[in-house]
Amino acid sequence: MKLYTYFRSSAAYRVRIALNLKGLPYEMVPIHLTKDGGHQHRPEFHTVNPQERVPALALSTGEVLTQSLAIIEYLDEIQPEPALLPADALARAKARSMAQIVACDIHPLNNLVSLQYLKRELKHEQAAIDAWYHHWVIQGFKAMEEMIMPGPYLCGAQVTIADICLIPQVYNARRLKVPLDAFPKILAVEAACLKLPAFDKARPENQPDAE
Repeated sequence: MKLYTYFRSSAAYRVRIALNLKGLPYEMVPIHLTKDGGHQHRPEFHTVNPQERVPALALSTGEVLTQSLAIIEYLDEIQPEPALLPADALARAKARSMAQIVACDIHPLNNLVSLQYLKRELKHEQAAIDAWYHHWVIQGFKAMEEMIMPGPYLCGAQVTIADICLIPQVYNARRLKVPLDAFPKILAVEAACLKLPAFDKARPENQPDAE
């Protein structure tokens, strides 16, 4: 498998964690999202993913998968252990719910495309953009802090897709100086996850394209 990635992309970070947890070998193809106007807009990458975003996962069959949650669930189906979704239907729905707070509510409002639009098209000052970013992270994290189950992970004793989504979002929140002291449960989950080699190996600073 070939993973088109960018070291600071939280969506690509999620897929790196999942691949590492599954023990699946993969080749990384870095796509720089800001250099030279963004390498994701080059014709050669457009043919890989017409949406011009990372991650994209190219399979040995030639098929290409996009969207991190779809990729993670595909990996969970082809390599069932360790399971990233609980076996119980209710627990599975709760894990997906927590994952989607990050992937569907927080992240789309704060990803690179959205922030660039605020700056370039709507002409917002950087301070206003930073306030926008902080608002949506804090709003989402407040809900998650109340929803966390007895740990050490978001949904209990098992790492799930929820943790895979949370950890990259916490990384980006720190990078953009979101205050996190109000979220001790989230920080405890982060600490537990980062003790695992699969999470540590996936960290942005441990990627070959890290700057």
